[in-house]
Amino acid sequence: MSVKKKYTAEDKAKVAIEALKGAITLNEISSKFQVHSTQINSWRNIARNAIVASFKGESKHVQPQDQELVDELYRQIGQLRVELEWLKKKSALFSGS
Repeated sequence: MSVKKKYTAEDKAKVAIEALKGAITLNEISSKFQVHSTQINSWRNIARNAIVASFKGESKHVQPQDQELVDELYRQIGQLRVELEWLKKKSALFSGS
């Protein structure tokens, strides 16, 4: 029975960078990192596309912790808007308008 190895993002990045450099062959990278050549090609293409997208300003991936922060900030903005409207109504009562 074969056990599938899990690679960290750092491992994938190292392999992709080696493949992008082109200083050593795909077979040498495969032997060095114990990764199949098909997987190396996949990671290299992902890295290349991500680099191009970053220069175009097309960041497609939002980190989960970043999304949680964005959601919390939107919630706070909504709450502050409600409070502001309430204060505007109350101040109108006191100013006699």
